[in-house]
Amino acid sequence: MKNTHFFGQPIFSQLLSLVDKSIVSKVVSKNQSDRYYKSFDTWQHLVTMLYCSFSGATSLRELSTGLLAWQNRLIHIGIPKAPRRSTISDGNKRRPSEVFRALYLSLFEKYRGLLPDSRLKIEVIQKLFIVDSTVISLFKDILKVAGRPRKDGRSKGGIKAHVMIHAAELMPCLVRFTEGSRHDHTFLKYLNLPEGSYLVMDKGYTDYHQYAQWTDRGIFFVSRMKNNAKFESLEEIELPEDRDHEILKDETITVQYSVDKEKHPLKLRRIAYWDQKNQKLLIFLTNNLELEASTVAAIYKHRWQIELLFKKLKQNFPLKYFLGDNQNAIEIQIWCALISLLLMEVVRKQLKKSWAFSNMVAVVRFHLTSYVHLTNFLNNPEKELQENLAKSSQMNIFPP
Repeated sequence: MKNTHFFGQPIFSQLLSLVDKSIVSKVVSKNQSDRYYKSFDTWQHLVTMLYCSFSGATSLRELSTGLLAWQNRLIHIGIPKAPRRSTISDGNKRRPSEVFRALYLSLFEKYRGLLPDSRLKIEVIQKLFIVDSTVISLFKDILKVAGRPRKDGRSKGGIKAHVMIHAAELMPCLVRFTEGSRHDHTFLKYLNLPEGSYLVMDKGYTDYHQYAQWTDRGIFFVSRMKNNAKFESLEEIELPEDRDHEILKDETITVQYSVDKEKHPLKLRRIAYWDQKNQKLLIFLTNNLELEASTVAAIYKHRWQIELLFKKLKQNFPLKYFLGDNQNAIEIQIWCALISLLLMEVVRKQLKKSWAFSNMVAVVRFHLTSYVHLTNFLNNPEKELQENLAKSSQMNIFPP
């Protein structure tokens, strides 16, 4: 009886096989990231931090001990011996996080063709980008905390990740880190969008001057309007009879923005929408005067996909405990969590069976060092288990 349950490589090695070593070599060469490291090169550093992400290690001791227990297998994945805690700590402090950023973006470019979601129906989605930010709390006051100061004067540090994703790929294509107190709209100046693109974001990104620049370049946006926004109504657009009854009002307006203390008008579109599910009134703002109001509302609803991404990242990979108390080490750990997330998405796209992402990550975490064929097992775990038990019985592993 043929059994495909067992495999020549443990699950962790199968995941690492998705990391093209030629990509790593190019990044190392470009950044000279191995120039001053003799015993802990970039590949070893990457493997160590990916093991941290997948295993859920919460400290340097857990990470180094876990690798030490796997000592006899490390040589097969390019690590001569398990790194010590001090070695990992020094690497996280001294090797620039830009190296891991380049590794993530290179792997994203390699696999982005596998990521598009064929279930998307709106044509606009193919040109749509989503922007948002998330604050990752730190136990030390390393970076300025986001939000209002606590009454007791105590506050944790916080690093804010500003993220842009393509709506059809649902993985970050641009990430920048700042202190938690940095205002969201400062991220907009780093966006390099092609003409005809659509961008959806929350009202925290309101910047009328930036909106005017996008309008001149043929880039469209959809956002929510601030409650205290000042505007002048120009014309109310007649709603079609067969409209979505959640659309309450559609009008063109002008707002004012300043450049060198000189005020300029900007023509926009304001749409009032009743969210029946949450019993809430939403006011949308866009510079596209042609789209149907219901399409504008559907675009904004798609913004929720980036919230799901943040939830997926934080729930499945350890971003509560960091292995270093400096910004570089923190950024490296976040980039490696993003690489882990990308690798799991690539695995998920290869499966015939539908899995909840958290359940799939849990299986990998429990069997990280097991010699199990990952995709075969995930596609049909019951069949694989039965074949395994049958073979074990024939080998008298479980005698009566």
